[in-house]
Amino acid sequence: MKFKLRDARLAFPNLFTPYKESFGGRFIIPPDHPQVTEFKNVMKAAAKEKWPDKWQTIYAALDKQDKLALHDGATKAEYEGFEGNLFVAANSKVRPTILDQMRNELSQADGKPYSGCYVVALLEIWAQDHKEHGKRINANLRGVQFLRDGDAFNGGGKAADADEFDDISDEASDPLLS
Repeated sequence: MKFKLRDARLAFPNLFTPYKESFGGRFIIPPDHPQVTEFKNVMKAAAKEKWPDKWQTIYAALDKQDKLALHDGATKAEYEGFEGNLFVAANSKVRPTILDQMRNELSQADGKPYSGCYVVALLEIWAQDHKEHGKRINANLRGVQFLRDGDAFNGGGKAADADEFDDISDEASDPLLS
């Protein structure tokens, strides 16, 4: 089930290069985010589709075991931005589409999106019943659209803008720069 999560803060992005064979990120939202109820309803619908007769019992058990796509930020309180918030962990084996505000493709060289900025995340919510990994409600990452700048998280950051550098063309022959 497709879900467009708007105005989420991006953390731990691996959008252009996979980490452990997977692309993804964490999408942080406040508990009063206007889409929290809608997101929970989509997770419940995925559970109902997968386990029609027992979905309520299974969903409640998954919630207690933190096996839903929406997590309490307290579980990652040691990381900047998570405390007091909720987050969605979303991954994909396929590189997600990454766009700017005008729907132009972005590359890693653009420096966006970065850890701490605000994005729109296009997700696919689905229920899993795996022999080895058990039952869960997961989120696959289909795409990310840069929304606006935010304070970069420590350890994250964005690429420097060209105007942060000086014009040093006259100094190109300086041996200290060689």
